[in-house]
Amino acid sequence: MESRRSRAKAVGQRLLQAGTPGKNGLQAVSRGQVGRALRWFSTAVLNAAFLGMGVSAAVLGPTLPDLAKNVNRNISSLSEIFVGRALGYLCGSVVGGALFDCMNHFLLLGLSNLVTSAGLYVTPFCRTAGLLTAMMSVTGVSFGVLDTGGNVLILNLWGDKGAPHMQALHFSFALGAFLAPLLAKLAWGTTASTQNHTESGFDRSALNRSSEATSDSLFAVPEDVTLLWTYASIGTYVLVVSVFLFAPFFKQSSKQKKSMASAQEARKAKYHWALLCLLFLFFFFYVGAEVTYGSFIFSFATTHVGMEESEAAGLNSVFWGTFAACRGLAIFFATLLQPGTMIVLSSVGSLVSSFFLVLFDKSPLCLWIATSVYGASLAATFPSGISWIEQYTSLSGKSAAFILIGAALGLMATPALSGILQGHYPDLPIILYTCLGSAVFTTALFPVMYKLATLPLGGKQKKSIKSESQKFLPSSSGLKGK
Repeated sequence: MESRRSRAKAVGQRLLQAGTPGKNGLQAVSRGQVGRALRWFSTAVLNAAFLGMGVSAAVLGPTLPDLAKNVNRNISSLSEIFVGRALGYLCGSVVGGALFDCMNHFLLLGLSNLVTSAGLYVTPFCRTAGLLTAMMSVTGVSFGVLDTGGNVLILNLWGDKGAPHMQALHFSFALGAFLAPLLAKLAWGTTASTQNHTESGFDRSALNRSSEATSDSLFAVPEDVTLLWTYASIGTYVLVVSVFLFAPFFKQSSKQKKSMASAQEARKAKYHWALLCLLFLFFFFYVGAEVTYGSFIFSFATTHVGMEESEAAGLNSVFWGTFAACRGLAIFFATLLQPGTMIVLSSVGSLVSSFFLVLFDKSPLCLWIATSVYGASLAATFPSGISWIEQYTSLSGKSAAFILIGAALGLMATPALSGILQGHYPDLPIILYTCLGSAVFTTALFPVMYKLATLPLGGKQKKSIKSESQKFLPSSSGLKGK
């Protein structure tokens, strides 16, 4: 009888425990909710950081005349600052890729944003071309670190669901580049407007003497206060974002980072480095064509097609406007379509539009229509390419740096070579030939990449990936929420 009572009591206790949520269950739910909230917070901060990078990178164009005046140089003789920034970006991509695999991600990105902020604050005070070039190189390094780390971190945060967030990240950069001229020339005004309101009794000889006196110094307060406020406002925004980037640094668990690293190490395609080399070439030609067309379409429209400057400026705006708008729309399309499908659609669109540009290179109507289609087709290619490669092989910091170096080299080499050839053959639409050739190459290259990516893995590698993914997926703590 006593044993029956004890057994009944034990059964009742088990039923009571089963009906009441345990402490461990509540803690797991709580950790999952915190992880999801932290993941969304981290994504929002990364988008804010890329918005700041877009503004910081694009503000150089509209403020270049003021910076040239600051260092007593002509705009045409100040091209080394672009080379300095591009070389800095390359170095930042390499260094950032190496550091991203061995230190906390958010700490690294926060520090890179601090460097960007410092460079923006100092830039208006530079009085020599050498110092200005050095500042551009420093900000270029921080851009390279943020670009490399931001792309990899989005994939780490969202995994297979990262395609829309990758599109949003690059849309934030495009939006920042769109806002930069408005901030520089509308919000804070222009140098011309301040010069028109000077008093008639202004002593210009005194200005010349002060300019000569400060030309030997490295730093001086700029004569144009609007230039100072423009860079200071952008620098302050970037500084605030860097503070928010440090916040997730204190929330990440070392256990999750180790499991993430082991899963990334195991999940590699059979031809991992061959895929990365092909994507290197893919981004080299894609980014090169994008920057070449955006840089030369104005001069091409005026000299080759015979457009007025106002029309050519509108054509240039149509290209970048459709590019930015479709990059925003790609956020929603990425929730419905696979990254590979978006790459195919983008490649076909760029191939068809560039073909019609070459075929009817003298037609203004075709130039307007094909330019808008070309800009729309290019918009989603870059973020879709990064999301696509992550489906088949893991992207570490070094891997991301490698493919971004290809994009940076294309950005530097293709416009320079196209400009030289266009100068030697002014009667030929070299710019359009460049875009068509790049479209043909990227369209033909993607099926090869897809074939390599989908080759079957060996038995040992399959088992390793399966076991590592099983260890990695159940983690309920940290940033990897459901």
